[in-house]
Parts: sequence; structure tokens; C-alpha cells
Amino acid sequence: MLWYTALIALVAFERLAELLVARRNAAWTFARGGVEYGRSHYPWMVALHTGLLLGCLFEPLLLERPFAPVLGWSMLALVVAAQALRWWCIGTLGPYWNTRVIVVPGSELVRRGPYKLLAHPNYVAVAVEGAALPLVHSAWLTAVLFTAGNAAMMAARVPTENAALQRTAPAA
Repeated sequence: MLWYTALIALVAFERLAELLVARRNAAWTFARGGVEYGRSHYPWMVALHTGLLLGCLFEPLLLERPFAPVLGWSMLALVVAAQALRWWCIGTLGPYWNTRVIVVPGSELVRRGPYKLLAHPNYVAVAVEGAALPLVHSAWLTAVLFTAGNAAMMAARVPTENAALQRTAPAA
């Protein structure tokens, strides 16, 4: 359980790094006339991701979930792949990337990197990580609850983001 706790701590530090990048990028976008959308669902998203990390720690301890090597190692590979995809998204969007939905009116949509393949690749990374991270240590209940909560969150967030991008993109 010690190495799994270290993994969860690494993911928590990664989330803090994301928040620092997001804060810097928000200042950049607001300085260029950025407009925020979907502000009301953001605290719920933060709570959902915090719950994921807490569930990853407490479910294996309290419910005595074992480490199942075949499941655990394969899920760890998915967690690493999800992190790589997430940072590919962050790098591709540069200062436009954010944990909030903030868009600069008149900006061109990014259609390179993972955005050439998918409309919302970061959300694929979130979904994969949210299911895989708890399963590294057999925390299946956390995986199920996060996946259900994330599906509900994405049902609100993706349409909000799509509408914001459509409203602000330059006319073709």
C-alpha cells in the first residue's frame, strides 16, 4: 500500500501543477478578453476529482482491497498513458488550456496534436485515469462512482465547452 499511496501523492501533485498552469493560463486568456462559461459546475468537478483521490486512498485501506498484480500493473500502464495524453493536450493548447472553460473571442480552434484525432482528448484522459487509478489497487467502488460522476459531469461540461467554442470561434 505504501507504493500506491506514493502514486496517489504523485497524481495529487500533478493536479496541483495543473492548477498552477491553469491559473497562469487564465490570467493570459482574461488579459486577451477571455470569457468564462460553465462556472457553476466547476466546484462540482473539483469535488469529484478530490473524491477520486480520497477514494483511491481510503477504499483499499478501509475495505481491505488487495493488490491484484495483473489488474494493478495493467491499470498502472493506463494511468501513465492517460497522464501522457493529458500533458500532450496541455502542451498542444499552450496558454489556451485550462481546467475551466475560458475562451478568447475570435481565436482559432486548435486542430493539431491530439485535437486532430478527437474533439475532447483531455476528457478521454480523465475518463481513463478515473477508472484505472483506483483499480491499480482494486478500488472498484471508487472507479465505478467516479466513472458515474464523471459521466454526469461531462454531460454538462462538453455541451458547455462546445457552445463556448462555437460562440467565440471566428466565422469561416
